[in-house]
Amino acid sequence: MYVKPASECRYDEVSLGEVMLRLDPGDVRIHTARSFRVWEGGGEYNVARGLRRCFGLRTGIVTALADNAVGRLVEDLMLQGGVDTSWVQWVGFDGVGREVRNGLNFTEAGFGVRGAVGVSDRGHTAIAQMKSDAVNWDALFGSGVRWFHTGGIYAALSGASAETCITAIRAAKAAGTIVSYDLNYRPSLWKSIGGIDRARVVNRTIAPLVDVMIGNEEDFTACLGFEVDSGLSDISVNAFSAMVQQVAVAFPNLSVIGTTLRDVLSASRNSWSAIAWSPETGVVQSKHRNLEVLDRVGGGDSFASGLIYALLEGKSLAEAVEWGAASGALAMTTPGDTTMATLDEVAKLVGGGGARVVR
Repeated sequence: MYVKPASECRYDEVSLGEVMLRLDPGDVRIHTARSFRVWEGGGEYNVARGLRRCFGLRTGIVTALADNAVGRLVEDLMLQGGVDTSWVQWVGFDGVGREVRNGLNFTEAGFGVRGAVGVSDRGHTAIAQMKSDAVNWDALFGSGVRWFHTGGIYAALSGASAETCITAIRAAKAAGTIVSYDLNYRPSLWKSIGGIDRARVVNRTIAPLVDVMIGNEEDFTACLGFEVDSGLSDISVNAFSAMVQQVAVAFPNLSVIGTTLRDVLSASRNSWSAIAWSPETGVVQSKHRNLEVLDRVGGGDSFASGLIYALLEGKSLAEAVEWGAASGALAMTTPGDTTMATLDEVAKLVGGGGARVVR
């Protein structure tokens, strides 16, 4: 898998996807909250932010926002994250949101036997309505982009978003940019537009166009129709390996396939590891960790950012899956969708470091 040199590119990575305002009730429930802390977040965006803030790479986001105070708040949060917002498309606001609006995501973390809960309010958003010709893809990729990342959350927003996703990927490939795609199946997004059958049509159209495919076992089953012979709470390396061989035969264009393996013992305790595959290495697995989880949202996105960082740095796949798993593990120790970990902290965990106090 050839990656363009950094010296020839404006960006190390660019993501395409929706960025929502996350409203977090803290240690109470959404329906009992009297105040919320706000963050920005989105499956594809979280990868770009992690690569910028944790790993120090040059990243950008392609998204669309309604031009009102909420949209500008999301912009301000993205600017704090250091992600280049030059490619954000601003859409005029009609005053009440009948035509266009910004997405909201209410998320409570969960604790013990009470699982995390997410309630999205994202209908008629600017990014869901963005057409494929709204962005000058030739100009973006012509400026030099080493890696392009998008995923199944964005592709599920609307018919227009699926078409735009495909157009962007094709433009990236034509420019010699590596493309990664996180399947990220969300039943709630597909429910009103054809369900799992439509999800498979869209994702099977996209899969032949990408280089790196990321997803958990449910994603591969729901989005692509491949079965894993194991329970969701106890997927084995052998079961995943058998499924990967089927995926690799169906989509020989794939250079890397990666997944996180999570056994949810409780909302606060997860068993966590990751697996990746390439034609050259076969399946490689990260260390297994038993985690105390503060906020599980975004763990998979931070796995993706760690994996991508390591591959951009020329590390082996065996090393890259360790970086991805460590990055995801650390992201779940802090609140919000996006990681607060540092490069040194990820490197320490990859090297076997623990949680002893640092003074």
